[in-house]
Amino acid sequence: MLSPLASDLGVQYLLVAAEQAPSVLNTQPWRLRTSGHDVAELLCDPSRRLRVSDPRGRSMHLSCGAALFNLRLAIRIGGHRPAVSLLPDPEEPELLASIRMSESTPANATERSLYSAIRVRRTNREPFEDRLIPPSVMAGLRIAASREGANLIPLDGESAGELLEQVGMADDELGGDRGYLAEQAAWTAGRALFDGVPRHVHGPRADREPSPVRDFGLGHRERNRRVARFESRPQLAVLTTRGDRPVDWLHAGQALQRVLLMATCHGISASFLNQPLDLRDMRRRTDPRHARGHAQMIMRLGYGPVVPRAPRRPAGELLLRDPRERDRLMPLLRL
Repeated sequence: MLSPLASDLGVQYLLVAAEQAPSVLNTQPWRLRTSGHDVAELLCDPSRRLRVSDPRGRSMHLSCGAALFNLRLAIRIGGHRPAVSLLPDPEEPELLASIRMSESTPANATERSLYSAIRVRRTNREPFEDRLIPPSVMAGLRIAASREGANLIPLDGESAGELLEQVGMADDELGGDRGYLAEQAAWTAGRALFDGVPRHVHGPRADREPSPVRDFGLGHRERNRRVARFESRPQLAVLTTRGDRPVDWLHAGQALQRVLLMATCHGISASFLNQPLDLRDMRRRTDPRHARGHAQMIMRLGYGPVVPRAPRRPAGELLLRDPRERDRLMPLLRL
């Protein structure tokens, strides 16, 4: 069976899978580089790192980890096995993962379902139903995170309320940071065609405080934005890792995407409330470490309506290539 890297169509197939991954403020900070017909390399794009809210590059690595999981799935669907090496070259810190492909057995039913969910998954900032996620489904999401070296910790009513209060307090503090607000505005103003968080995916303002949905500092810019009643008891979960280094962030990103895709298969939506984590990174504060690890993502889960997709960069923009192979795959660069 031919490697995905043996043809233009196969490379495009990988690029399209990677580009569908979630990323902080939809920055899509990843690039793909190929080496021969059996190795693909995932690199970060530092020009797309959020300099104010992500000084360590934690969110950028998480985003790239999500793209890496999509690449792994796409390779499996093609009947190959992806052997992944994280941070393989200390001399090239932008190189986050090397993926060597070899022929393998056909993808199983779970892999096919997760791959099909890639195009369906959306970040959903609309109100969710007041319907609890069944314990068996939540257990499956926790197992999904553990398979990628992370923990997903669902919070009960009291703990969720306390975390939502922390989110509100972090939001208030960040609202006084001009650099932070300017950075948020740059990625949420709605003018970009291929990235960022445009108006059609902003969602409504919540009818109460603390808000269970992220506002991105839009309150003073979109005063006519609709207001909606959100679920009375948001179902929150925290994704954690044992360590808090770049390799752990990459594991967290892969775990996040596996969880999100599995949730999508169950009809469950997700949005994110990472303001306390942004504040922690920006202020270089000591991580309030949970007993089961370092918090990497704060997620709101539930049953939401169908929502539109955020824009994506053209697949050809993501491709880096050896100049000797440029002519062979020039059509991709024009997509």
